[in-house]
Amino acid sequence: MKLQEVLDFLLDSLKILVIALIIVIPIRTFLFQPFIVKGSSMEPNYRSGDYLIIDELSYRFRDPQRGEVIVFEYPLDPTSKYIKRIIGLPGETIEISDGKIFIKKDDNEFIVDESIYLSEDDLEKWTINNNKDPITLKENEYFVMGDNRNYSSDSRRWGVLPRENITGRMMFRFSPAEILINAMSTN
Repeated sequence: MKLQEVLDFLLDSLKILVIALIIVIPIRTFLFQPFIVKGSSMEPNYRSGDYLIIDELSYRFRDPQRGEVIVFEYPLDPTSKYIKRIIGLPGETIEISDGKIFIKKDDNEFIVDESIYLSEDDLEKWTINNNKDPITLKENEYFVMGDNRNYSSDSRRWGVLPRENITGRMMFRFSPAEILINAMSTN
């Protein structure tokens, strides 16, 4: 191989690398972020080792909604990232009593329907941090909880989540365990 051919190859490779970085870095920085679940606080819906793609763009155009699964900087240690489900929204009063979450805002009161993401069995097992005094959220404050209520460090323990700590919402989930089980069952 001639020196010119080697230099052309290296130059082409450098161009491809630069183009890839120009595309990947803004996407990774401003739009989507990978996240790996660690721990059991979101079981049975998200297990330790699940790989998530976090949408960092949506909340620039709209507010987080009840029931969405989010990743955020832990308020007591912003270097740590947590994953939880949004339960309470700004301006609401949250009261937890006998395994039910009561929401009050203005003259409206309702019980959060968690059967969408938790089974009846999961809801019946919830015993720890079950009866709590009411908490009223201020503007830009959220109340979050893990789906595995007995084993989750969440707003019941460390308080409300400020809006500015929210990184984004869960967009896609890839579970290595499910992929492995599916691969083994097809053989």
